[in-house]
Amino acid sequence: MTFDFEGQTAVVTGGAQGIGLAVAQVLSGAGAKVALWDRDADLVAEVARSMDGCEGFGADVADWDSVSEAMAATENALGAVSICVNSAGIAGSNSPLADYDVAEFQRIVNVNLMGTFHVNRAVVPGMRKAGYGRIVNIASIAGKEGNPNASAYSSSKAGVIGLTKSLGKELADMDIAVNCVTPAAARTRIFDQMSQEHIDYMLSKIPRGRFLELPEAAQMIGFLCSRENSFTTGAAFDLSGGRATY
Repeated sequence: MTFDFEGQTAVVTGGAQGIGLAVAQVLSGAGAKVALWDRDADLVAEVARSMDGCEGFGADVADWDSVSEAMAATENALGAVSICVNSAGIAGSNSPLADYDVAEFQRIVNVNLMGTFHVNRAVVPGMRKAGYGRIVNIASIAGKEGNPNASAYSSSKAGVIGLTKSLGKELADMDIAVNCVTPAAARTRIFDQMSQEHIDYMLSKIPRGRFLELPEAAQMIGFLCSRENSFTTGAAFDLSGGRATY
Protein backbone atom coordinates (compact mmCIF):
# COMPACT_ATOMS: atom_id res chain seq x y z
CA MET A 1 0.00 0.00 0.00
CA THR A 2 1.33 3.45 -0.87
CA PHE A 3 0.65 6.67 1.03
CA ASP A 4 1.27 10.36 0.47
CA PHE A 5 2.22 12.37 3.54
CA GLU A 6 4.07 15.19 1.78
CA GLY A 7 3.84 18.47 3.64
CA GLN A 8 2.71 16.89 6.90
CA THR A 9 4.43 16.59 10.27
CA ALA A 10 3.95 13.52 12.42
CA VAL A 11 4.71 12.76 16.06
CA VAL A 12 5.46 9.11 16.83
CA THR A 13 5.97 8.25 20.49
CA GLY A 14 8.01 5.21 21.38
CA GLY A 15 9.56 5.91 18.01
CA ALA A 16 13.03 4.53 18.68
CA GLN A 17 11.97 0.89 18.37
CA GLY A 18 9.17 -1.61 17.80
CA ILE A 19 5.85 -0.63 16.23
CA GLY A 20 6.63 3.07 16.65
CA LEU A 21 9.80 2.83 14.59
CA ALA A 22 8.10 0.71 11.91
CA VAL A 23 5.33 3.31 11.58
CA ALA A 24 7.84 6.18 11.51
CA GLN A 25 9.63 4.50 8.61
CA VAL A 26 6.36 4.24 6.65
CA LEU A 27 5.47 7.88 7.33
CA SER A 28 8.93 9.17 6.52
CA GLY A 29 9.13 7.04 3.38
CA ALA A 30 5.89 8.63 2.17
CA GLY A 31 7.15 12.18 2.62
CA ALA A 32 6.22 13.18 6.16
CA LYS A 33 8.51 15.03 8.50
CA VAL A 34 8.61 12.85 11.61
CA ALA A 35 9.31 13.73 15.22
CA LEU A 36 10.36 10.62 17.11
CA TRP A 37 9.64 10.90 20.83
CA ASP A 38 11.17 8.38 23.19
CA ARG A 39 12.25 8.21 26.80
CA ASP A 40 15.69 7.00 25.63
CA ALA A 41 16.98 10.34 24.32
CA ASP A 42 20.31 8.98 23.08
CA LEU A 43 18.75 6.09 21.18
CA VAL A 44 16.02 8.20 19.58
CA ALA A 45 18.59 10.77 18.42
CA GLU A 46 20.66 7.99 16.85
CA VAL A 47 17.62 6.46 15.12
CA ALA A 48 16.46 9.85 13.83
CA ARG A 49 19.83 10.50 12.21
CA SER A 50 19.40 7.34 10.14
CA MET A 51 16.07 8.49 8.62
CA ASP A 52 15.37 11.32 6.18
CA GLY A 53 13.24 14.16 7.51
CA CYS A 54 13.27 12.92 11.11
CA GLU A 55 14.17 14.58 14.39
CA GLY A 56 14.53 12.81 17.72
CA PHE A 57 13.27 14.24 21.00
CA GLY A 58 13.64 12.83 24.48
CA ALA A 59 10.21 12.65 26.10
CA ASP A 60 8.68 10.80 29.03
CA VAL A 61 5.00 10.46 28.12
CA ALA A 62 4.09 9.84 31.77
CA ASP A 63 5.27 13.39 32.59
CA TRP A 64 3.03 16.21 31.27
CA ASP A 65 5.83 18.79 31.46
CA SER A 66 8.11 16.55 29.40
CA VAL A 67 5.41 16.06 26.77
CA SER A 68 4.71 19.81 26.62
CA GLU A 69 8.39 20.55 26.12
CA ALA A 70 8.69 17.92 23.37
CA MET A 71 5.62 19.35 21.63
CA ALA A 72 7.02 22.88 21.66
CA ALA A 73 10.39 21.67 20.36
CA THR A 74 8.70 19.63 17.62
CA GLU A 75 6.60 22.53 16.38
CA ASN A 76 9.63 24.81 16.43
CA ALA A 77 11.73 22.34 14.42
CA LEU A 78 9.20 20.75 12.05
CA GLY A 79 6.04 22.86 12.09
CA ALA A 80 2.42 22.15 12.99
CA VAL A 81 1.61 18.51 13.78
CA SER A 82 -1.16 16.86 11.74
CA ILE A 83 -0.43 13.20 12.54
CA CYS A 84 0.14 11.52 15.91
CA VAL A 85 0.86 7.86 16.55
CA ASN A 86 1.04 7.11 20.25
CA SER A 87 3.10 3.92 20.53
CA ALA A 88 4.98 4.42 23.80
CA GLY A 89 4.04 1.79 26.34
CA ILE A 90 5.28 -0.78 28.82
CA ALA A 91 4.12 -4.27 29.71
CA GLY A 92 5.28 -4.39 33.30
CA SER A 93 5.64 -7.53 35.37
CA ASN A 94 3.36 -10.57 35.43
CA SER A 95 1.62 -11.40 38.68
CA PRO A 96 -1.87 -12.25 39.98
CA LEU A 97 -3.83 -9.16 40.92
CA ALA A 98 -3.92 -10.14 44.61
CA ASP A 99 -0.13 -10.06 44.67
CA TYR A 100 0.43 -7.19 42.24
CA ASP A 101 2.78 -4.51 43.51
CA VAL A 102 0.77 -1.30 43.97
CA ALA A 103 3.56 0.99 42.77
CA GLU A 104 4.15 -1.18 39.71
CA PHE A 105 0.45 -1.06 38.79
CA GLN A 106 0.49 2.75 39.06
CA ARG A 107 3.65 2.97 36.93
CA ILE A 108 2.05 0.99 34.10
CA VAL A 109 -1.12 3.09 34.18
CA ASN A 110 0.95 6.28 34.22
CA VAL A 111 2.82 5.32 31.04
CA ASN A 112 0.13 3.53 29.06
CA LEU A 113 -3.03 5.46 29.92
CA MET A 114 -1.91 8.79 31.35
CA GLY A 115 0.83 8.90 28.71
CA THR A 116 -1.77 8.49 25.96
CA PHE A 117 -3.85 11.25 27.53
CA HIS A 118 -0.85 13.58 27.78
CA VAL A 119 0.17 13.09 24.14
CA ASN A 120 -3.38 13.43 22.81
CA ARG A 121 -3.86 16.49 25.00
CA ALA A 122 -0.73 18.05 23.49
CA VAL A 123 -1.56 17.52 19.81
CA VAL A 124 -5.32 18.15 19.74
CA PRO A 125 -5.30 21.98 20.09
CA GLY A 126 -3.18 22.40 16.94
CA MET A 127 -5.32 19.95 15.00
CA ARG A 128 -8.49 21.76 16.07
CA LYS A 129 -6.99 25.06 14.93
CA ALA A 130 -6.13 23.56 11.53
CA GLY A 131 -9.40 21.64 11.25
CA TYR A 132 -7.48 18.51 10.29
CA GLY A 133 -5.62 15.69 12.00
CA ARG A 134 -5.09 11.97 12.37
CA ILE A 135 -4.44 10.30 15.74
CA VAL A 136 -3.74 6.60 16.22
CA ASN A 137 -3.33 5.24 19.73
CA ILE A 138 -1.74 1.82 20.19
CA ALA A 139 -3.91 -0.21 22.54
CA SER A 140 -3.79 -4.03 22.75
CA ILE A 141 -5.94 -7.11 22.38
CA ALA A 142 -5.35 -7.42 26.14
CA GLY A 143 -7.44 -4.27 26.55
CA LYS A 144 -10.41 -6.03 24.95
CA GLU A 145 -10.07 -9.54 26.34
CA GLY A 146 -7.85 -9.22 29.42
CA ASN A 147 -4.76 -11.36 29.98
CA PRO A 148 -4.41 -13.20 33.29
CA ASN A 149 -1.51 -12.10 35.46
CA ALA A 150 -1.43 -8.81 33.52
CA SER A 151 -4.22 -6.81 35.14
CA ALA A 152 -2.29 -3.53 35.07
CA TYR A 153 -1.41 -3.80 31.38
CA SER A 154 -4.85 -5.08 30.37
CA SER A 155 -6.75 -2.37 32.23
CA SER A 156 -4.45 0.42 31.06
CA LYS A 157 -4.97 -0.62 27.44
CA ALA A 158 -8.74 -0.89 27.97
CA GLY A 159 -8.51 2.71 29.12
CA VAL A 160 -6.74 3.66 25.89
CA ILE A 161 -9.65 2.20 23.90
CA GLY A 162 -12.17 4.18 25.96
CA LEU A 163 -10.16 7.39 25.66
CA THR A 164 -9.95 6.94 21.89
CA LYS A 165 -13.69 6.46 21.53
CA SER A 166 -14.43 9.50 23.67
CA LEU A 167 -12.01 11.80 21.85
CA GLY A 168 -13.17 10.55 18.45
CA LYS A 169 -16.70 11.67 19.26
CA GLU A 170 -15.51 15.03 20.58
CA LEU A 171 -13.74 15.82 17.29
CA ALA A 172 -16.16 14.16 14.86
CA ASP A 173 -17.42 17.50 13.54
CA MET A 174 -13.98 18.18 12.04
CA ASP A 175 -11.73 16.30 9.62
CA ILE A 176 -9.89 14.84 12.59
CA ALA A 177 -9.86 11.06 12.93
CA VAL A 178 -9.01 9.44 16.27
CA ASN A 179 -8.67 5.65 16.18
CA CYS A 180 -6.74 2.93 17.94
CA VAL A 181 -5.40 -0.48 17.03
CA THR A 182 -5.57 -3.53 19.27
CA PRO A 183 -2.62 -5.70 18.25
CA ALA A 184 -1.73 -9.11 19.46
CA ALA A 185 1.85 -9.33 20.65
CA ALA A 186 4.74 -8.54 18.33
CA ARG A 187 8.22 -9.81 19.13
CA THR A 188 9.84 -6.57 20.30
CA ARG A 189 11.87 -5.51 23.33
CA ILE A 190 8.64 -5.37 25.33
CA PHE A 191 8.99 -9.16 25.60
CA ASP A 192 11.97 -8.54 27.87
CA GLN A 193 9.50 -7.40 30.54
CA MET A 194 7.41 -10.60 30.38
CA SER A 195 7.83 -14.10 31.72
CA GLN A 196 8.26 -16.90 29.18
CA GLU A 197 5.09 -18.45 30.56
CA HIS A 198 3.15 -15.29 29.69
CA ILE A 199 4.70 -15.12 26.19
CA ASP A 200 3.69 -18.73 25.57
CA TYR A 201 0.17 -17.96 26.80
CA MET A 202 -0.21 -15.07 24.36
CA LEU A 203 0.98 -17.16 21.43
CA SER A 204 -1.40 -19.98 22.34
CA LYS A 205 -4.36 -17.58 21.99
CA ILE A 206 -3.54 -16.44 18.43
CA PRO A 207 -5.33 -18.64 15.85
CA ARG A 208 -2.77 -17.82 13.17
CA GLY A 209 -0.17 -19.44 15.38
CA ARG A 210 2.40 -16.68 15.20
CA PHE A 211 3.10 -13.21 16.53
CA LEU A 212 2.35 -9.98 14.68
CA GLU A 213 5.02 -8.73 12.29
CA LEU A 214 5.92 -5.04 12.58
CA PRO A 215 5.37 -4.18 8.88
CA GLU A 216 1.84 -5.60 9.15
CA ALA A 217 1.07 -3.18 11.96
CA ALA A 218 2.75 -0.26 10.21
CA GLN A 219 0.67 -0.66 7.05
CA MET A 220 -2.67 -0.61 8.89
CA ILE A 221 -1.60 2.34 11.01
CA GLY A 222 -0.34 4.12 7.89
CA PHE A 223 -3.84 3.96 6.41
CA LEU A 224 -5.40 5.30 9.62
CA CYS A 225 -2.99 8.24 9.39
CA SER A 226 -3.86 9.02 5.79
CA ARG A 227 -6.29 11.49 4.25
CA GLU A 228 -8.10 8.50 2.74
CA ASN A 229 -9.26 7.58 6.25
CA SER A 230 -11.83 10.33 6.12
CA PHE A 231 -14.85 8.67 7.77
CA THR A 232 -13.85 6.20 10.48
CA THR A 233 -13.19 7.68 13.90
CA GLY A 234 -13.47 6.49 17.49
CA ALA A 235 -12.85 2.91 16.37
CA ALA A 236 -10.63 0.03 17.47
CA PHE A 237 -8.99 -1.90 14.64
CA ASP A 238 -7.91 -5.45 15.38
CA LEU A 239 -4.46 -6.80 14.58
CA SER A 240 -4.99 -9.94 16.58
CA GLY A 241 -4.44 -12.79 14.13
CA GLY A 242 -8.00 -13.98 14.74
CA ARG A 243 -7.91 -13.80 18.54
CA ALA A 244 -10.45 -10.99 18.99
CA THR A 245 -13.97 -12.15 19.87
CA TYR A 246 -15.60 -8.73 19.39
